[in-house]
Amino acid sequence: MRTMVADELTERQQAILGLVVREYIETAQPVASRTLANKYHLGVSPATIRNEMAVLERLGYLTHPHTSAGRMPTERGYRYFVERLMERAELPEEEQRLIRHQFHQARLDVDQWMRLAAAVLAHSTHTASLVTPPKARRAHLKHLELIALSDTFILLIIVTAEGLVRQQMLAQPRPALSQETLNAMAARLNDMLHGLNRDQIEPHMAVLTPFERSVCQTVVDVLGRVDSRHATRVYRDGLLHVLRQPEFAHTEAICRLVEIMEQRALLESIVEQVLATGGIQVIIGGEARWPEIGEVSLVVAPYGISGYMAGVMGVVGPHRMPYGRAISAVRFVANLMSHLLTDLYGVENPSPEEEDHEHTRRTPGTSPPGNAGERGGHSNAH
Repeated sequence: MRTMVADELTERQQAILGLVVREYIETAQPVASRTLANKYHLGVSPATIRNEMAVLERLGYLTHPHTSAGRMPTERGYRYFVERLMERAELPEEEQRLIRHQFHQARLDVDQWMRLAAAVLAHSTHTASLVTPPKARRAHLKHLELIALSDTFILLIIVTAEGLVRQQMLAQPRPALSQETLNAMAARLNDMLHGLNRDQIEPHMAVLTPFERSVCQTVVDVLGRVDSRHATRVYRDGLLHVLRQPEFAHTEAICRLVEIMEQRALLESIVEQVLATGGIQVIIGGEARWPEIGEVSLVVAPYGISGYMAGVMGVVGPHRMPYGRAISAVRFVANLMSHLLTDLYGVENPSPEEEDHEHTRRTPGTSPPGNAGERGGHSNAH
C-alpha cells in the first residue's frame, strides 16, 4: 500500500522527475530544462522538457523559486522518487569490508559499537546520525549471585541477558545462611530461572522456600523496573556535516535541526514508531506525523535481535539528502549491528529472507527504499 496518491506519470515524466531530483541533490541549485537537455540524451528538445516540468509542477512534484526558471523537488517529488524511481543499492564491497573491519577491531563492547555505528553513518552519508541503545522488549534473567556480607546482610547481584547488572541488599534470615548454602541456592535458582522474564519467573515461586521467594520477588521487581525504563542515551555524530548545507544557513532551520537531534520527546516518538513498524523508513519532513520536522528528512531503521532486543539507528539531513546512499548505509550498518549482537548474546536472529521481509514495512508518512527495476521506471540511484 502506497503512502501517497501516486499519479500515473508517463515514462518521460518519471525520467525527468528522477533527473531533477538527482541534479538538485548534487548541486543544491534549481534545475533548468536546458541543463537536462545538454547533460542527458533524452531525445527531446528543451521546450518539451520545459513543458513536462510544468506538468510535474502542476501535479505538485516540482516547484521553482521566484528568482529562477529552474525547478526543484517538493516533498511530494522526493516521496515519488524514493518510492518509485530509486533502485535498491548496496554500499560498495570495499566500503563494506572496511566497516566490518572497524567493528571487528573494536572491543566486545556494545557501547563502543554504538559510538562506532554513529560515526560510520555520519561519515558514509555526510549527514548527522542517531543511534539508540538496544533495549529488550522484556528483560530476561541471565544469572544471579548471592554473597554473604555479614550475619545481617546478603548482596544479591542480578545480571540480565541484555548485559545490565543490578545489585540489591537483602536481610539475612535467621539463622544466617552460610556462603556455601547461598552458592547452592543461587545455582538452583539459576537452573530454574535462566532466560526467563518477570512474568515467567512468578509461576516458579510457589515451590520455593520463603527466602528463595523473597530473592525471586526482588528479581521480578528489578526486571520490572528495567522493562519500564525509557531510553536514557542517544549516540549522535556528524551534526557539522548538516550545518554546512545551504538549507541550514538561517537560524530557524538550524534550531529545527538541533531540536530534532536533542528533543527527547520527539526522538522517543520516532523511535517508538520505527520499532512498532519495522523496516527501513524514510521520513520526509512536512508530510509525516511529526510536523515539527519541517525541512529535515530522516532515514531510520531498527536493529537488534528479533523478539528480544531492539534499538534504532539512522541519519538526519535536509530534504536534499542522497537517499540511495543513506538507505544503503543504514541498512548495512543496522544488519551488521544485528549480527554482532546476535553473536554476543548467543540468540538466534531471523534468516536473511526474514530480514528482507522486515525491511519492506512502513508507516503513513514514511517509506522504504524503492526498486525502480521492478517497475520499469528510469533510475540511476547514487
